[in-house]
Amino acid sequence: MASKTRARPPQRQKQPGRQTEMKPRPAGEAADYVGSFKLVGRVALITGGDSGIGRAVAVAFAKEGADIAFAYLEEQRDADETRRLVEREGRRCIAFKGDVADPKFCERVVDETVRQLKRLDILVNNAGEQHVVDSLEKISPDQLVRTFSTNVFSMFYLTSHALAHLERGASIVNSASVTAYRGSDHLVDYSASKGAIVSFTRSLAKQLAERGIRVNAVAPGPVWTPLIPATFPADAVAEFGTQVPLGRAAEPDEIAPSYVFLASDDASYMTGQVLHPNGGEMVGG
Repeated sequence: MASKTRARPPQRQKQPGRQTEMKPRPAGEAADYVGSFKLVGRVALITGGDSGIGRAVAVAFAKEGADIAFAYLEEQRDADETRRLVEREGRRCIAFKGDVADPKFCERVVDETVRQLKRLDILVNNAGEQHVVDSLEKISPDQLVRTFSTNVFSMFYLTSHALAHLERGASIVNSASVTAYRGSDHLVDYSASKGAIVSFTRSLAKQLAERGIRVNAVAPGPVWTPLIPATFPADAVAEFGTQVPLGRAAEPDEIAPSYVFLASDDASYMTGQVLHPNGGEMVGG
């Protein structure tokens, strides 16, 4: 169980952030998670799987019996650790280094996953980026395109190519955010992209219902991941998450079970929905 009192000293990293350099390291190894064979025989593809929520989901899925493919941008040490943790559970694991904003890379990731692991049952669209800007006028066209390319366009690229391989009973889980519901005055483009993900989830769920493919999302609140020290000033990092009713940021291990549930047959009657592990913030939808 994640501690409620883990001190986080002021710290700052360059984008995109590295879990190996965080103090303290996030709890993202599913150390206390006990699998119950929910995903045996399935193959999951996870973007942003090298660290943070993506790593925690990869390990939890492995403990449930799934083989794992994941994509990551450039954080090699983090990616190597995720692979080690998945393989420690006796599951196969392959990793792809590249930018999910590139449609050709997305196509290769899907094709190679199916070629090497022989199938694809679960797609977790999790990769994301954010940049703090305190005024709309300061959001450059390049930043706007970059944020939406990583957070939204990649979901279109990956999902559209994956659909050729997803069969009835497959599951797609997208990473949204609490900011899609309450907004953020310093993350306007990021919040807008997460709102787009909620709409994408609901619309695609309707489109794929007849094919028996479920589409859902998770909208976490503050979570201690490499994105945080790579985004916010050092002093803000030390206070990160203290504003929610539970008074702390979540550990990635506390978010991963939501993804397990939505990926598994336990959620067989859920599609177009969003789960909200956000520390007690009250949001609609």
